Amino acid sequence: MYQKGKSFSEIQIGDSASFTKTITETDVYLFAGISGDFNPLHVDEEYAKSTSFGTRIAHGGLAASLLAPVLGMKLPGLGTVALETTTKFRKPVYFGDTITCLVEVVKKVERLKAVKMKIVWTNQKSEVVSKGETLVIPPG
Repeated sequence: MYQKGKSFSEIQIGDSASFTKTITETDVYLFAGISGDFNPLHVDEEYAKSTSFGTRIAHGGLAASLLAPVLGMKLPGLGTVALETTTKFRKPVYFGDTITCLVEVVKKVERLKAVKMKIVWTNQKSEVVSKGETLVIPPG
């Protein structure tokens, strides 16, 4: 049986949760198939060598999608409805990078019974690869 996530009243400012995953070549190809984005920067090593990155990089949306298991399974958890997410990409994510997506509650919006959280995605070197915010409605 699934356990419902934290409700609006149970969530406190400063609550946090994270999810970590190593991005593999398989992940990149599966994401290309799901999204339809076969940009050679992601799937063609010879092409990617000619770019400023010098090698293939993961889709920005692939790393950004690591937010989903945090919101849907950890904080607030099962039953969460996402209203809005903004993401600013800061550094490329390379094949083999281990990315952690961390969210922290920064505001409770009583009128909507919603929670605003800051999001930071970091790699294994603790470098920020992306950052943003999300507004979600926790389970009732």
